[in-house]
Amino acid sequence: MADVVLLDLWDLSNKSELLLRSIQPRPPDDPCPAPRRPARRPVCESLLIVQYIDEAWPDVAPRLLPRDPFARAQARFWAGFVDKKVFDCQTRLWKSNGAALEQAKRDTIEALEALEAELGSKDYFGGEDLGFVDVALAPFTSWFRTYEECGGFSVAEHCPGLVAWADRCRGREDVASALADPDKVRSRRSSGTSKGCW
Repeated sequence: MADVVLLDLWDLSNKSELLLRSIQPRPPDDPCPAPRRPARRPVCESLLIVQYIDEAWPDVAPRLLPRDPFARAQARFWAGFVDKKVFDCQTRLWKSNGAALEQAKRDTIEALEALEAELGSKDYFGGEDLGFVDVALAPFTSWFRTYEECGGFSVAEHCPGLVAWADRCRGREDVASALADPDKVRSRRSSGTSKGCW
């Protein structure tokens, strides 16, 4: 993977020249930065980037997507569920009040319970090691405390298996170093001025 340059996209206030060059041009309807290979063809959207890396270097371990087509389709489904459903629920959870907040709370709990059921007794969604769904969901674990504050519920009470999974992920240096600090997420939420929890 020597021909791939990893860019720090999180510090958007301090954009390097390399980052600025790497994200231009991008598809007009896509607001997200995109990494490039030397051919200067961008790959947009986080989950597509992960799939691309997994497919572009099939002999580099560990593989994130299963080799079995059915298992790969299932992993893509659950990663899409995280990307769309969980993101939508969390956004509504911190932006809503009253009845809308109660609905967002129910929807968030339901989505997390569905993920816990899919995880089952496995250590990771990928089985014995991290997989595609783990990579998609792990960043959301930084928001669990914020979910609890905004929604007035305990993630551990509703989804103890998912919280145990999150702890296993955070216990890995390769994962922990890439995740936002939950306390910083909470403090950012606390300093927000928009309606609702955020």
